[in-house]
Amino acid sequence: MLKNLHSLGYDTMTPIQEKSLPHSLKNKDLIAKAKTGSGKTASFGIPLLTKLNVKRFRIQSLILCPTRELADQVATELRRLARFTHNIKILTLCGGVPFGPQAHSLSHKAHIIVGTPGRILKHLQEENISFDDVDTLVLDEADRMLDMGFNEDIMKIIEEVPNNRQTMLFSATYPSQIEELSNTILKDPIEVSVESSHSETSIKQYFYETYSENKTTSIPALISNFKAKSVVIFCNTKIMCDELADDLYDLGFDTLKLHSDLDQKERNETLILFSNKSYPILIATDVAARGLDIKDIDLVINYDIVYDVEVHVHRIGRTARAGASGVAVTLFTKDEEDKFEDLKDYLNQDFEVSNIADVVDDVNYKLQSEWSTLYINGGKKKKVRAGDILGALTAKVGLNKEEVGKINILDHCSYVAIKKELADKALIGLEKGKIKGRFFRVFKV
Repeated sequence: MLKNLHSLGYDTMTPIQEKSLPHSLKNKDLIAKAKTGSGKTASFGIPLLTKLNVKRFRIQSLILCPTRELADQVATELRRLARFTHNIKILTLCGGVPFGPQAHSLSHKAHIIVGTPGRILKHLQEENISFDDVDTLVLDEADRMLDMGFNEDIMKIIEEVPNNRQTMLFSATYPSQIEELSNTILKDPIEVSVESSHSETSIKQYFYETYSENKTTSIPALISNFKAKSVVIFCNTKIMCDELADDLYDLGFDTLKLHSDLDQKERNETLILFSNKSYPILIATDVAARGLDIKDIDLVINYDIVYDVEVHVHRIGRTARAGASGVAVTLFTKDEEDKFEDLKDYLNQDFEVSNIADVVDDVNYKLQSEWSTLYINGGKKKKVRAGDILGALTAKVGLNKEEVGKINILDHCSYVAIKKELADKALIGLEKGKIKGRFFRVFKV
């Protein structure tokens, strides 16, 4: 495991890992207070993988997450951490995808289940799943799950899990509901806390007072002023996301949207296109404020100031991931001054307010993506691997490895980022050639 951790770049522990691992590795129950992006997955992933009995093909660990995005990211990171041994099966159970295939996968058993409470409870009710052998229970972002009304579902699930288990609860905040939950489900827990994973210097915050009608036209100036290459813009409503995306498109920007009206396929595709740098701007509601772990986001814009001050921390935490630095800009109007004051009180900081008119728009700065993405209608179910796609592009199409970006393999399809100027060449080459001895449909997304 240590050799694998080193190969993954885990050379130094984050504060939450340093504080929690000595206890969790001794099978102690744990309450860990830490912000998103603090390295929580390894904090609970390393202990549960260490004691996993691979030869015992039963569900031994259960991880509950508030959203599909977070569950997918936790499962992906666990698979990376699990590379030190073979044949560990990790299954993701979330809503928004067909129920039947999940039930079929469960019939073949698994070692670790990662999922959202609603979908896991449905599988329990349909008797597709048994937690009789679970010895590790993790609640990730427990405060968010309670905010979303999952308390009853969580308790029903826990009733099906053996009492003789290790329970680890991770939460960014510690309201009374979390204290009540922890008192109910944990035994003599060790409490550890890391107040923030972002120092004041890693995220530089700017606040601008403006008028509602001037918000959209100020976006290009903010992007060019901070020389941003990858931008997340948060809005409070789905309608505002849609309107802003249309307005920015009219201003010549390529944008993506992420909110709860998208189905799972659309959400997956949106996150892939943004994370592989094919689109430079993602406009999102707070459905993405947690569980969105994408590297190299250098500018977060709060188009709307948050209703809930705690959400602000999660929004700006999308930048400055993994020790990098970043910029967060918050726009607010005169009618929202009370929200701004609440935010200052919560963060215990006295922020300077600037005039948006003072931001200089560098008209020579162009925000353009260097990559395009190709969609291939073959994935894991057709035994397509990232190496097969890379091999086809280098050996047959004639691209260099540096001209091929991120490759994402899903169950029924794959996505590959290609340097934009070579995307047409790659498209024609893959359409005419074969991947793993087969022809696949390929098109630009």
